[in-house]
Amino acid sequence: MAFGGLFSTDIAIDLGTANTLIYVKGKGIILNEPSVVAYHVKDGKRQVLAVGEDAKLMLGRTPGSIEAIRPMREGVIADFDSAEQMIKHFIKKVFKRTSFSKPKVIVCVPHGATPVEKRAIRQSVLSAGARKAGLIAEPIAAAIGAGMPITEPTGSMVVDIGGGTTEVAVLSLGDVVYARSVRIGGDRMDEAIINYLRRNQNMLIGDSTAERVKTSIGTARMPDDGRGATIMVRGRDLLNGIPKEIEISQAMVAEALTEPMQAIVEAVMVALEATPPDLAADIVDRGVMLTGGGAMLGELDLALREQTGLSISLADQPMNCVALGTGKALEYEKQLRHVIDYES
Repeated sequence: MAFGGLFSTDIAIDLGTANTLIYVKGKGIILNEPSVVAYHVKDGKRQVLAVGEDAKLMLGRTPGSIEAIRPMREGVIADFDSAEQMIKHFIKKVFKRTSFSKPKVIVCVPHGATPVEKRAIRQSVLSAGARKAGLIAEPIAAAIGAGMPITEPTGSMVVDIGGGTTEVAVLSLGDVVYARSVRIGGDRMDEAIINYLRRNQNMLIGDSTAERVKTSIGTARMPDDGRGATIMVRGRDLLNGIPKEIEISQAMVAEALTEPMQAIVEAVMVALEATPPDLAADIVDRGVMLTGGGAMLGELDLALREQTGLSISLADQPMNCVALGTGKALEYEKQLRHVIDYES
């Protein structure tokens, strides 16, 4: 792999709020790690201690001398230096050696990213050792990765639910007709679970526990029996400050997630209202494609179907759609040149 890296160094990066995926031209996705950097802090100086999987294990468990940071917030860079260190580390890990020739890199960005945010992402990638950095809008990458026929003169709708943002887009003839980015995603769902337990159970849990609850019994609609599956959760009792364990049901999680779910449904409805009538007719025929890690929330497709009346389908590999689409933009760069931005 390292030997091949000397020849095919072009890569595509899905720089996500929760996870970073790297696609190498001709090889597919070869890295999928959490977007986390851990530092050792001594005399005000920060030294990188761990990146990715190892750093994620430290989140919420660090002593004073170590800090774990998530450089991405809501799909854009929140900590410039950490993002650069993280990208550098991942590129080195992919090529297994420091003598690789400088790669050309295509990175996906949220559709609603400002010129300043786009410049920050491009600058981080160039500083991390890229020879050229192109940007592609996340909904376009998600649609390509999900195998949607976006170059045809028909309307396709994609809802990409990531860690930090949900992108709702209507695409036709290879470009965005309408897109809306709401800053709600998997992270906001975790927060909603934490807040619900604080309010209703007087119990405080950490981010990683909330994420475990969401991935194991998370559901977007009330279970038919009014309770659903359960899970035991440990946290701190806010009344007396000691650790305690309680049982949480799917019904409780569905209730906790009401607000983020409503925001996602609303974004879809607003997009449908803003879509030209002929394209709206195509969407009624073809339905809506769900992509992104957040789309794997239990019964999300059913909940959206009930609210919108449209047929909703989940992509084959929702987590990987954006990375696969960005990778395809790299492989078929001539045909998709108009969606890649090398300038701004």
